[in-house]
Amino acid sequence: MQPAEGQTSPAASYLYRKRIAHTGRGRHNTVLTGCRQGRDLSIAIGVDGCKSGWFHFRFEGEVISFGCTTTLAEILEGVQDDACILVDMPIGLLQSGKSERQCDLAARAALSPGRGSSVFPAPCRQALAAPSYAAASAINERVLGRKLSKQTWALAPKIRELDDLLASSEIARASIRETHPEVCFWGLAGGPMSYPKKTRDGFLDRMTILKLIEPMAEEMIAAAFLVHGGFDAARDDVVDAFVAAVCARAAENLRTMPDEPKKDRRGLPMEICYLSGINSVRAR
Repeated sequence: MQPAEGQTSPAASYLYRKRIAHTGRGRHNTVLTGCRQGRDLSIAIGVDGCKSGWFHFRFEGEVISFGCTTTLAEILEGVQDDACILVDMPIGLLQSGKSERQCDLAARAALSPGRGSSVFPAPCRQALAAPSYAAASAINERVLGRKLSKQTWALAPKIRELDDLLASSEIARASIRETHPEVCFWGLAGGPMSYPKKTRDGFLDRMTILKLIEPMAEEMIAAAFLVHGGFDAARDDVVDAFVAAVCARAAENLRTMPDEPKKDRRGLPMEICYLSGINSVRAR
């Protein structure tokens, strides 16, 4: 439904209020926390897969926007190679070795016992082309020595889409990095979240962390969910994209699991990015 004349949509209303909030402090021109003095990281985006495609939050100067796109490539529109885009999806895939990515092992260990199961083993690249779960699982077992979980197979189309985009776009390779929302919260809070993200207590725990970083986090997430929630994206998709976006704003403070990531055969780093501590990303 279109807003009546004289009214604004929830998203437009939010952007208007955000600009008003900045007006009282003068020109909002501060260097982002974690960036080198004099360098303005103009675009920071957090992305999470959702049922309609990809949900994202985008920080660009004073403007914060959100939305759903059918393809990940659409999110790259207007992006330069100095942007930071954090995506909750595996980047850098094994093609041999009877092993698992070190970043997945490290993330699972850090989040265990409570949240470790949220880190699914990434598939081998060969499995992404399989026509069925059974075929993909057999390929993964032959290449990496283990069968493929159904949770991972459900993500295979998006993993393949991202892998193809990275192979074809220089901008994508320069700007997109992998993250995991539970690792983001682990890093910011200094330990794993106490409750699953889909529960009421889990949502409140995560909002407590986010509001320490961005006081208007709850309002932003509520506006995004009002527009897209239940239709395009789940509530946890919105929250996951938001924590990725606020971490992307402090791109030069990002740490990785492991500390020295290996690269796959295509030269893509097998890493999971996060920030260590609230002060590394606190909005000003």
